[in-house]
Amino acid sequence: MQNVVNAETQTSLVGKFNGAATKRALITGASSGMGLEYAELLAAQKVNLVLAARRREPMEKLATELRQKYGVEIVVEPIDLAVRGAAARLKSSLDDKSLQIDILVNNAGYGLHGDFLDTPLERTTDMMQLNITAVTELSFIFGQDMATRGAGQILLIASILSFQPVPGFAAYAATKSYVLSFGEALHDELRPRGVTVTCLCPGHTETGFDAAASAPVSPLLRFLTMKPRPVAETGLRALAKGKASVLPGFMNNIIVFSNRLTPRSMQRAVMKNVTGA
Repeated sequence: MQNVVNAETQTSLVGKFNGAATKRALITGASSGMGLEYAELLAAQKVNLVLAARRREPMEKLATELRQKYGVEIVVEPIDLAVRGAAARLKSSLDDKSLQIDILVNNAGYGLHGDFLDTPLERTTDMMQLNITAVTELSFIFGQDMATRGAGQILLIASILSFQPVPGFAAYAATKSYVLSFGEALHDELRPRGVTVTCLCPGHTETGFDAAASAPVSPLLRFLTMKPRPVAETGLRALAKGKASVLPGFMNNIIVFSNRLTPRSMQRAVMKNVTGA
């Protein structure tokens, strides 16, 4: 996790959340990768945090660092959101602690690389449970509370792979297409009720994604790789501004724009080459 020079610099990069010091954010997938970035960026604005992920130890370490650095309140909730019903159990645990969630960062998720038929079906359905079902449940459960209060913000994490089929990432790309479509629709549905929903669509980012997905990194993909901090900043800035979706990185925007000019067969071929599938 990168060091922060000062909180004012962070706020200018991210976009200020109104009344940040009175807000609480729930960050899923908070034990590694992008979750660390969201946690630090929000803590720098004095947003209190709930960290949720499977592994307690890295979250406790992160919580200790951020409490000392920013003086924010942080609750650690170890939970496996890939298990059915986990979202409801998380909400119940927070209700028992009388914790209201004002910002939901729906960050938990992972990918699988390889031919669909060569991947055990259970691994694929487990990924779908986390990437689709848990995201949907969390958005519903916490979105209900936000809509009732007439205020709240939800950040969903899709992918550049949301925009076209991707051989080698067939099921994963499909889950992220769902997140993008779901998120943009919710943006319009919930906006009149005071709730902002923003969908962040990162390209290849320097996290542990490749190792977890057993995915190769082609020379072209390595060239396109972004650092996690500016990706997280882009997402939170778009959320603060009330945007429906955002794609970080100039080259990533060029790639997605080119989809409008090419047939889907060419899109599949290009993405297969980019991902090294």
